[in-house]
Amino acid sequence: MRIFIIGATGVIGSRVVPRLIASGHQVTAYARSAENRQAIEGAGARAATRLEAGLAGHDAVINLATHVPPSSRLLMPGAWRETDRLRRELPPRIARAARDAGVRRYIQESFAPAYPGRGDRWIDESVPLAPARYNRGIAAAEAAARDFAGGGVVLRFGYFYGADSDFTRDMIGYVRKGWAPMLGSPEGFISSISHDDAAEAVHAAVELPPGTYNVVDDEPVTRRDFVDALAEEIGVRHPRFAPAWIARLLGSLGETLARSQRISNRKLRTASPWTPRFPSIRDGWADVIAKMTGAGGSGAPSTARL
Repeated sequence: MRIFIIGATGVIGSRVVPRLIASGHQVTAYARSAENRQAIEGAGARAATRLEAGLAGHDAVINLATHVPPSSRLLMPGAWRETDRLRRELPPRIARAARDAGVRRYIQESFAPAYPGRGDRWIDESVPLAPARYNRGIAAAEAAARDFAGGGVVLRFGYFYGADSDFTRDMIGYVRKGWAPMLGSPEGFISSISHDDAAEAVHAAVELPPGTYNVVDDEPVTRRDFVDALAEEIGVRHPRFAPAWIARLLGSLGETLARSQRISNRKLRTASPWTPRFPSIRDGWADVIAKMTGAGGSGAPSTARL
């Protein structure tokens, strides 16, 4: 299959490209800079400097483009404005161009934490999203895929973690100091996914039936279990949580981050051979710490951002 990918140099896209190539697909990736072009070609893909015009002759397009702010600005006013703009404006543009170019398949990234908070009840794809003010662009992004001729695929990713994540490194730093950098009740659920497992899901999506799929691990855990498992892995005391009222000071972003979401991946696992390598964050923390310390494999993590 001839596949065009947007967002190929992010932490997920940079993992997806070699997987697609190893499966025998011909991959073209959009490059906005000479640095990105070098990275794309170094991974064995062809770089394209034009977006709409570059879609001609491809069978599928994968849009992973987003703009996650640095962790130091994560909670600042307006930090997510560019991400929301991209989701509002870019997917409809890509979907139209892909349709006009005769592309048969469209795959769009989305954000599972846009679901409402539901305590300890399971959340599947039938539950309507409840985007907050700062991420309403998700609706436009998903609509572009749903309306795609023949049906598109929407991948709703959980909270990412990995050794090459600024957010993961910052979380480890806070936990070492005795604090849990999380909003909401310690007993609320959080649904996460490792970078590698997310990339495998994108790889699998090339063959998925049209529809919407949650991409999360098998066993969502409470926030308390999330940070306590990390603390035990790095050998420090269980961290303390900040007061719940702090989330209210951060407006719609704080409200979203404080939701309790026990999200199910059953639909994706049923529709494809995909299964996460790490069933829960409890399993994933050991791999993250090993990679960050250079033990057991890959050495120092890269500084790539999604």
